Amino acid sequence: MSADQRFLQAAQALGHRFDGEIKIGGHYVPLVRHGDQVHVSGQIPRVGDTVLVTGRAGAEVTLARAQEAAKVCAMRALALLQRSLGSLDQVERILRITVHVQCTADFTQHSEVADGASDLLCFVLGNEAGAHARTSVGAYQLPKNATVELELLAAIRAG
Repeated sequence: MSADQRFLQAAQALGHRFDGEIKIGGHYVPLVRHGDQVHVSGQIPRVGDTVLVTGRAGAEVTLARAQEAAKVCAMRALALLQRSLGSLDQVERILRITVHVQCTADFTQHSEVADGASDLLCFVLGNEAGAHARTSVGAYQLPKNATVELELLAAIRAG
């Protein structure tokens, strides 16, 4: 099964489509390709015009819901890569992700939230290409009151 087929399977499992417009909010581009690397700007859990998960992890947002938000963020990043490269099979490896979690002062499960994104990347791209370095941090506030924001750096195949 190709990475693109697994991407569709993951989208179905989440109950969302990622083939529509990927909205950005500001004066920047959603991704920058430089040599064999692609930097994907921070993605929030938005589908269409709706931010699916808002609020603070550890208060009104459960760990499971925050993990779902991280998955949606990762799907948005993969959708941008797919559009830019023509196929997710062109991704040689995810090099790094950074996961920001809007949370309460005593919330300490940032890594568990990030696991939602990491697990999804390994499922879609395979364990070798999907494995990555990762940082997860807590934040007081994120754009649009999103619970999670994810940025990504990918290495792509030559050619």
